[in-house]
Amino acid sequence: MIDLAIQPVRPAFSLRRLWKRCKNTLVVLAAAAGFAWLSRVILEGQGAPAVRFRVDLSPLLEVSPVLQAHIAGATASFLIGTALLIGVKGRTFHRTLGYAWVAAMAVTAISSLFITGLNGHSYSLIHLLSGWTLIVLPMGLAAARRRDIAKHRKEMTGMFFGGMLVAGLFSFLPGRLMWHLFFAV
Repeated sequence: MIDLAIQPVRPAFSLRRLWKRCKNTLVVLAAAAGFAWLSRVILEGQGAPAVRFRVDLSPLLEVSPVLQAHIAGATASFLIGTALLIGVKGRTFHRTLGYAWVAAMAVTAISSLFITGLNGHSYSLIHLLSGWTLIVLPMGLAAARRRDIAKHRKEMTGMFFGGMLVAGLFSFLPGRLMWHLFFAV
C-alpha cells in the first residue's frame, strides 16, 4: 500500500530557526550595527574629522573611584567571561573563573548604581540592566549548583552578551569616557 499523506515541507531558510541557533551572534551583530550607526550620527553632528585608534589611560586617573571600580569590574568580567565561553565547561578551572566572573559582575553592577551622570543626576534606563544583573546573577549560580546546566548557560550567557557586550558597546559612544580612552579625533 502506498502512503499518499502529504508531509509538510520545511523551508530551507527560517527566521525562527536562525534566531534559535544564532541568538547571541545576532544580538552582538545588531548591537554593533546600532553602535556604528549611532557613532556615525554623533560624529557627523559634531563635524568631527577622521577617527584614529590610540590608548590614553590618563583620563582614568581624573575620574571618581566609583567609576574606576566600575571600569575595572567591567574589564575583568569581559576578559574572564570571554575565557569562560571559549574554555572547557564543568571543570574546576571553569568553576573558579566563574566565581571570579560573578564577583566582577557584582562589582560592575553595584558600582553602576552610584554613577548617574548619563541622565543628569537621576537614574537612566541602563540602570535597569544593573538591577537585572543583581537579580539574575544569584539565579545563575543557583542553577549551576542544582546542576541545571541549561538554565545556568542561558542566564550567564545572556548576562554576558546583553550586559557586557551590548551595554559595553554603548559605553564606547563618542563623547563618553571609554571613547576618549581609546579613540582620538
